[in-house]
Amino acid sequence: MQVTGWLIYKREDAAVNKAYIDWFIRECEKQDIKLLLVFREELTIGVVAGKLTVKTADNIKLPDFCVVRTIEPLLNKQFEMLGIPVFNSSEVSYLCNNKAVTHQRLTALGVPMVDTIFLQKNLLSEYLPVPVPFVVKEATGKGGQQVYKVHNLDDWLSVRQKIESADVIIQECAVQPGKDLRVFVVGKEIVGAILRSNENDFRANYKLGGTAEWYELSQEEIRLIRMIVDHFPFSLVGIDFLFSNAGTLLFNEIEDVVGSRTLSKVSEINLLEKYVKLIRHQINKEEA
Repeated sequence: MQVTGWLIYKREDAAVNKAYIDWFIRECEKQDIKLLLVFREELTIGVVAGKLTVKTADNIKLPDFCVVRTIEPLLNKQFEMLGIPVFNSSEVSYLCNNKAVTHQRLTALGVPMVDTIFLQKNLLSEYLPVPVPFVVKEATGKGGQQVYKVHNLDDWLSVRQKIESADVIIQECAVQPGKDLRVFVVGKEIVGAILRSNENDFRANYKLGGTAEWYELSQEEIRLIRMIVDHFPFSLVGIDFLFSNAGTLLFNEIEDVVGSRTLSKVSEINLLEKYVKLIRHQINKEEA
């Protein structure tokens, strides 16, 4: 039986990701799923006449499932409370899209990471919070954006003025600069890992000019990743790690609105085919 899903994007992001969206729709067609692109700006959510509601500008019938490609856990939760499965879930969206929350939860699992301080913007003083150098990240930033390296007091005063997020994290720099590892995960499957490097920036993100190559995970690294994967109900995520000076993995962040540009560049893996199979399996299970 054909099912219908909504692929939700902000209009601006959809324009940038047209090729990915078209690919997603094609993969869904192969598995008898009709996937509709819906712009977040055209959705109204809330409570009407005492009931939770989601409406589109042209009153499209609600879908059998949603893939939410915006960062808005409340939106994910609204669909879930209406009985509509969401990929990723509101739980995963909340976990991934606040770096302080992510580090808090993964520390409880015993996952190694650099020393990380949680602060609120209104508590940032004119004095250095920790010894330099250190990295400041807005808790809700993504894609290597809203990340700043501080070498001295002048840097700190400048960065303090740039911060927009209510929450920030501050991390020590005891890692190999310009180098990280992205691990792609679909459900409980560790699909593959990409080593990202950037000789011109302490951030290794591919979109910031970095390079990408396939990385063969060791059994020890797989065990570490499995600690995370087995604990959370991921649909599709990218788990990012830094490298310690000794070469071991240190947790960095989890991207829940993850792309596959680097994976497609260095491998023949069809990430969206795997993702759609997971969605189809989950929908079939819900209907059974």
